Parts: sequence; structure tokens; C-alpha cells
Amino acid sequence: MANQAAAKPTSRRDHWDATYRRAAPTELSWHQLEPTVSLELIDAVGVQSDAAVIDVGGGASTLVDHLLTRGFVDISVLDISAAALAISRGRLGDAEKVELLHADIVSWQPVRRYDLWHDRAVFHFLVEAADQQRYLNVLRSAVRPGGYAIIATFSPDGPERCSGLPVARYGADDLGLLLDDAFEIVEVRGEQHITPTGIRQSFTWVAARASR
Repeated sequence: MANQAAAKPTSRRDHWDATYRRAAPTELSWHQLEPTVSLELIDAVGVQSDAAVIDVGGGASTLVDHLLTRGFVDISVLDISAAALAISRGRLGDAEKVELLHADIVSWQPVRRYDLWHDRAVFHFLVEAADQQRYLNVLRSAVRPGGYAIIATFSPDGPERCSGLPVARYGADDLGLLLDDAFEIVEVRGEQHITPTGIRQSFTWVAARASR
């Protein structure tokens, strides 16, 4: 038992590195063959292919592949897990149009501003109010005025835990209150995501325009 306890992850970084080393990306609950809702919302808000895009928590996600196929030329992928980013690097090679950023979103300090912030299922893992506020502060500083944030979380009837961790659940109104007057929600979607093992997960999606 002592050895088992010692092997448990001791930080968020350790937890996510262990998760990506334990299973192939296609076996993880959040895997999507195609990021349909993400692409639909990117189209809905009119983000152009020359926009600066950051995919927060995008580690091993294939959204970046789809954006490259669409001609996007300035894509950043940020993830807390070096193991997840290594999967993307192995898949993408040395794509000049993609920057991989290894950082924890709640302590990251952006050095530039983006036209689009995309987050599918990072924010809902932040269950402490202080971490939620840090995330929102980073979001506000990272998105240029007139830019967009697309955020997906578990909905109020979604799972209470994911990947062995507790999560916070949100409706569109909840996210609107958190975004405050810094963002105006312009699109709302619901999604029933089916995991690779056939489990249904309910998501809330919002696209919001930065006012400042």
C-alpha cells in the first residue's frame, strides 16, 4: 500500500502526464474523431484563417490539425501535460504554424494577445474559486478587444467527476456571470458527447466576444 500511495500523482501536472501515459488519446473520455462543435462555433463567430488562435488544454486534441487543413497560420496549443504535447508534436512534426506551450493555465502569463481563445473542458476542472479567478484574469489579458472566447464545460446535468477529479458544472447563464462585462456571449450550444466507451456526457458551450 505504501508503494501505491507513493505512486499517486502529487500535482495537476503529474495527474495529467500520468493520464496521457496510461492510455492512447483515442481511449480517453474526451476524445473526438472530429471537433464538430468547436469548428461550427469558429465559423459562427467568423474567425478568419489569419487569426491568432490559442487552444487551451488542447494537448493531444486534433483541433489543431483541422485548423491547419482550413489554412490557419498562427495556432498555439497550451497544455499542462508535457506528455500530451509530445503526442501532438509527434503527430504534427515541426509545423511552423503551431506553437506548443507547456504551462498551467492558472499561472501562465501570456506575452501576446489572441483573436480566439478555445477551451474545451479545462475550465470545469478548476473547482477552487481562486483558480477560477486566475483563469478568468488570464483569459481577459490574453484575448484582444473584439476577439472571441469559445468555452465548453460540463453542463448542470453533466458528470460530477472526470478523469478521477471533481469538476464544476455550468449553464450558459453561469458562464455569462463569470465572464462579466468583459465578454458578451454571442452563441450558446448544448452537446451530448459520447465517450469512446459509449457514455453520454452533457456539455455547455458558449462563444463570447471580448469588449475590452
